[in-house]
Amino acid sequence: MGFLGGIRALTSFFTIIPTGRYSLTEAANYMPLSPLIGMLIGLSAGLISWLLMQVFTNLISGMLTLGFLLFLTGLHHTDGLLDFGDGLMCQGSPERKIEAMRNGKRGTGGLTLGLVTLMTTALAISYIEAHSIIQSLIIAEVSAKQGMVVLAWTGKSAHQGLNTCFIDAMHGKNRVFRLTISFTLSLAVVVPLLGLTGVIALLIGSITALVILWVSNRHFGGLTGDVFGATNDLGRLTSLLTLLAMRP
Repeated sequence: MGFLGGIRALTSFFTIIPTGRYSLTEAANYMPLSPLIGMLIGLSAGLISWLLMQVFTNLISGMLTLGFLLFLTGLHHTDGLLDFGDGLMCQGSPERKIEAMRNGKRGTGGLTLGLVTLMTTALAISYIEAHSIIQSLIIAEVSAKQGMVVLAWTGKSAHQGLNTCFIDAMHGKNRVFRLTISFTLSLAVVVPLLGLTGVIALLIGSITALVILWVSNRHFGGLTGDVFGATNDLGRLTSLLTLLAMRP
């Protein structure tokens, strides 16, 4: 599988867009290309948001844009965010916390974390001006995907699952080269869009991933697939908040 095959595999994994059959191993092997998928997701959401802003108020546009993002990504990451919140609020051993994330029941911790994260994301989008909404959403999605790459590169798996393929791939041969490729692609996208502001938002997304890694190691003894999902949604949010804080 070449470059285009890797893009197709990652697109199928990260979105609901049908691009043909792929294996999880194929998607994991091309994880350094994830920021490019973030760029495509952000561009799609940015165009939708800009169009909505021509018709509706910014608040309505922000909420509908987030709805489009969640639909495009199949709610996979958001499901992980909710499970992550349930795991954090569960008392007991790492095994018990992981079980709380996997049992399918939705608890107060997950609902609260999800509600705060999604509401704040929608509000953050609504406060971005129309002339910079496309650039901002591209950077936010690239930052979210880069954060997951950093998470896989630095972390360890708490148990065998979907996360294991990605962690093993990022810890395998040419490990440093893989991270370098990912950051290079991310910078190639964000620098032309918003310059230093974009770079800082990108770094904040990666720092968010490292904070989540620290929290996950303490609570779960490592990473799970749900942690990766939470990293995506929280990384998007912190990047958007950074862009808002740094606007003129």
